Formats: sequence, structure tokens, C-alpha cells
Amino acid sequence: MNAEVERRFPDLHPALGVRAAVVESNRCLNCFDAPCTAACPTHIDVPGFIKKIASGNLRGSATQILEANVLAASCSRVCPVEVLCEGACVMHGRQEKAIAIGQLQRFAMESFYAKGGTIPTRGASERPEKIACIGAGPASLACAAELKLQGFQVTVIERRSLPGGLNTYGVAEYKLRTADSLREIEMIRELGVEFRTAEIGDEASLLTLEKEFDRVFLGVGLGAMHRLEIPGGDHPGVVDALEFIAAYKLGEPLLGVASVVVIGAGNTAIDAAVAAVRLGAADVKILYRRDAASISAFDFEFEHARQEGVDFLWWTLPRMVETSDDGELRSLTCVRTELNDAGQLVALEESEFAVQCDLVIPAIGQSPLVEFLSSIRGLQVERGRVLIDRATGQTSNPKYFAGGDCVNGGREVVDAVADGKRAALGIVTSFATNTFDSSASGTAVSHG
Repeated sequence: MNAEVERRFPDLHPALGVRAAVVESNRCLNCFDAPCTAACPTHIDVPGFIKKIASGNLRGSATQILEANVLAASCSRVCPVEVLCEGACVMHGRQEKAIAIGQLQRFAMESFYAKGGTIPTRGASERPEKIACIGAGPASLACAAELKLQGFQVTVIERRSLPGGLNTYGVAEYKLRTADSLREIEMIRELGVEFRTAEIGDEASLLTLEKEFDRVFLGVGLGAMHRLEIPGGDHPGVVDALEFIAAYKLGEPLLGVASVVVIGAGNTAIDAAVAAVRLGAADVKILYRRDAASISAFDFEFEHARQEGVDFLWWTLPRMVETSDDGELRSLTCVRTELNDAGQLVALEESEFAVQCDLVIPAIGQSPLVEFLSSIRGLQVERGRVLIDRATGQTSNPKYFAGGDCVNGGREVVDAVADGKRAALGIVTSFATNTFDSSASGTAVSHG
């Protein structure tokens, strides 16, 4: 990343210093039945690790966190703590500010890694069974680390040049830097997990994989973002949100753009819009077909975007990308929308107007990997999501386990980590109980 982009993307929340961390950790009430721990999908012992910070045992704090969440450093930055652990903090009932759990977790993890800390091993005996994890996002990384700690031979297979999934390619830089994601992955590599770059995309490659490995974990996430299906939607000046974010994160910043329109109002749309502001766009708008009460972005993300200077156009639907005579993107033609008496969203007649812009960024969701998933024999998929036994992560094909976005349709990094670890434990159990037999594949399947 060039120095200019690095300057534009300082940490959203500055790290705590030693003194501030000790003061904050001493505010924790060390609840016996801690709601913060229950609210964490990976069930980190929050009072336990905070108490260790207060007593100066930073290594003990970090190792306790890692036992629950091997991607704890990333999660400390990207988790929506406001609606998870901190949202459940008992301090709210005392009319006090919640304990800064996310920042304390980050403090413990960064102190640990700065002193050369590595993921603690468990001394498990080496096992001969070989496990493949397809995809190198958080779910696969968590699954691979847990299996390796239990002695299995594990290979993570990723089609892209860098592992990490959205942690590496798709999270806004002011939340999580690519270098920090890769550093955390290196800790997993040092456990002995093999990383392989390969494309697993058809039945033939899957059959080859099945011959080499005893179990397969699917952590493939979701597919490409939905295209903007309007006239001109294929113009080079229309760049999907994940592509836009990945470009500047990997050293190809899209600078020099004056006006940007982002379509959609989820958390990824917010990330893209804020990034556009920080990359120098003077005018950044988010277009959404409904009102502010209907957006899928978290409230704190919405407020952050407003503070960064992003404007919002509600009840607005794009209709056409307009270009100049020389082919340059000029504007986005839109119409106003409303709900009719039946509660259906409709476009208002004669409400057409133009929004000037140099770049259009659709952020309207990702498509499921239906074609790939359908090539796996016996795999049950419903509405693009892999069906699993929620207790074990096992799919209807007993050799395959799954977790993360391909199961839940797109949730948080911490949810993917929890899925990956749960599936790893399910894989371990499958060898112990011989649940590889199709009659024991588990019929209780769900979306998660």
C-alpha cells in the first residue's frame, strides 16, 4: 500500500496504551454468569481475559482468548461489539458505558504478537488422517487450526493468491489492514497447516480431492457480488464494492475520483462509501430504495458514514448509467420509489432525475456458489445455502463439513470462526464414532 493511502486510513479506534488498558480492565465487574461471554459466538471468557490484563498477565490473557478464537486479533477489530459482547455488558443496566471489550482484546493480542507470541500447541499426538479445507477465509482458518492442534494433517486450499478471504480482501482498511490479517494467518501456518493455491471448481477436481483427503471442510463463502442489471451496468466505471475495497487494500488505490455513488445500504456499502471519502472523493452518496429504518447496516456503521460526510438518498432506485460522448461515465439516472397500499415497493411515475458521478459502486449482495455446490454429490443445498447438522457442521454428504457464509448466507467474521471450530470438533468426532458411513450423516440440517 502506498504511503498516501496509509495516511488516509488511520485506525478507526486508536489502540489502548498500557495505562488506559489497565484502567479500563479494572472497570470490569468480573460477572460470574457473564452475558458478554454468552453473546460472543466463540464464547471467549471475557471476564477471565480482562482480569488477567488487570493483573499484568498479558500472555495469559492472550492465550486464554486464543483457546476460544484463533482469529481473535482480527475479531477485536472487525467484530460489531456494540451488538455482541459490549451490547450485552451489564454496565448498561447501571447507566454506565460498556467495558471496551473489543479494545481490550486487541490490546492483549497485539501485545502478545509484538513479543513474538505464537498460538500455543497442545502436545497432541500426530494423526495420519488428512483434512482439506476449501477456501481460506475465517471459517476454514479456524477449522484448520483446531484440527492441526488436535494432530491432524491439514491443507487449506485457496484459489486466490493470498489467504484470508474477506479479512484480507474485503474489510475496510481503517478496520483491519491486510498486513494484520496475513500476520495472523502466518501464526496458523506456523502450526504446520499447509496452504495450497488451486482452483477446485468442478466434479473432476472434487473427485481428485476426495481421493487425497479423508474429510473435506467447505469454507467457500459466497460468490461474486450481484451485478447492476440496468442499461450501462457493465460500464468500466461501475465497480462492485468488494472489488473496489480489494483494489485499494492491495496497492491499487482508485484515487482521483471526484464523485461516487454507492448503491445499497448494508455494511459493505458503508465500508465502500467511507473508503471513497478517504480516498479523496469530494461527493459520496449512498442510494437506497427504501428509508433509513429499513437498511441492513448496523446503526453505528450508519452514524459513522454520516460523520465521515457520506450523503444518503432514500427512496431512490437506479435506472440507467449515462455516459458522455467520449464514453466517460457521467451520471446515474434514478427514479423515486414508495410503498403502495399493498406494501409493495413501486417506482413513481415521472420522478426521473440524474445523480452526477464519476464512479458507481454496487453493493447489493453476493450470489451463492450454486454451480460449485451442486457439483458435490449428495450435498443438500437450499436457497443457495449448504444444509448442515448445526451440532457438528456435517453436511448430507458425510465426508463433507461446512461453515461460514456458504451456510449462514453472510454473517460476521466471528460467526465464521465459531462455525469453523465447531465443524473441526465434528470432524474429530466423526472419526471416533465412524459417522463417515452415510447412514450416520445426520439428518438434522439447518441454515444456521
